[in-house]
Amino acid sequence: MKLATLLPLIITNNELHARWLNTLSLMENTGARKISACEDPLTVTYIILKHAAEEHRHAFYLKKQIEKTGAYACPTYEPGYLLAPAQSRYYLNQLDIEVCRYLKNELGLKGKDLRFAAYLLVTYAIEVRADGLYPVYQEALEHAGSKVNVKSIILEEEGHLEEMINELKSFSENWQLHAGKAVEFESRLFSDWVEALEKEVTLQ
Repeated sequence: MKLATLLPLIITNNELHARWLNTLSLMENTGARKISACEDPLTVTYIILKHAAEEHRHAFYLKKQIEKTGAYACPTYEPGYLLAPAQSRYYLNQLDIEVCRYLKNELGLKGKDLRFAAYLLVTYAIEVRADGLYPVYQEALEHAGSKVNVKSIILEEEGHLEEMINELKSFSENWQLHAGKAVEFESRLFSDWVEALEKEVTLQ
């Protein structure tokens, strides 16, 4: 089942919708913490600080949107407040691992060079995904007449993708090859995540 088919099922069930928003918040927060973890204390750039701050804000914004579902508050990221909790936690961490392995094997990177390159490729792949996911979610929200909206996130994610392309062009003349591999890894992990969501949602 495609995510576009799952979303109406999630949105029309207030508890599922609250947990979906909390799951998205978890994933945004995980991304923000990963960006911060790759910062070099001396050479951290404006772009990295901006991305970390905006991803943290997205995590907070999605948490606030839970109130509009009329369901319980999902106070933490504990499994009972998430959808497909194991797969949701695994997804971004595994993408990071696979991209790092690729960069070590193909480019021989290590240390802070590896961390920075992984940040570029992982963030690019996630921004490509976000550029597809959030508009589909927003369309489903509008169709359902939901009070929840993610328009502000859509605008910022579009800007992030453009910034990451510029950063990747500076990183390597073969940036499209490397970025393509990151997207390939992400696509498989995303498919597994949607499958896990489907199993949980259709059991409700």
